[in-house]
Amino acid sequence: MTAACPHLRAVLATAVLAAATAVAVGEAQASSPHSVGSPEQIAWVRHAADRFLGAELTKNAGEACAVLNAPMRATVHGSSCEKRWKTRLAKLLREPGERTRLRTERRAVASGRVVVRGHTASIDLPEPLLQGPNRFRFTENCWMLER
Repeated sequence: MTAACPHLRAVLATAVLAAATAVAVGEAQASSPHSVGSPEQIAWVRHAADRFLGAELTKNAGEACAVLNAPMRATVHGSSCEKRWKTRLAKLLREPGERTRLRTERRAVASGRVVVRGHTASIDLPEPLLQGPNRFRFTENCWMLER
């Protein structure tokens, strides 16, 4: 039994060192100059951007609206968010090269620089998602796209 204890201590020490290294690497990645924020926050922002672009590609106006923050989902002059986006997406996807552009944008989400500051975040993409900064706000318990 005495001989097993030093071996057990060595195994435990190695496990603790490996866990500490994994935490340090995770923190270094989260605070790297590429993206700013916790790995979870960065992943959530990427997921929201991917979800929005996927909705645009599939002409899913309801899904696109689900990613928008509340003021952008509001009914305007009797027109619901979904109705406005159906019209917008039908027009957008008739333009030559738009599907290709959206697919390119969607691929760029995986490597775009994400910066999270408090309850706001942005993602750098080749093209803006809403003709403006690609800005998200953490509200309604998820990241929502805003203008």
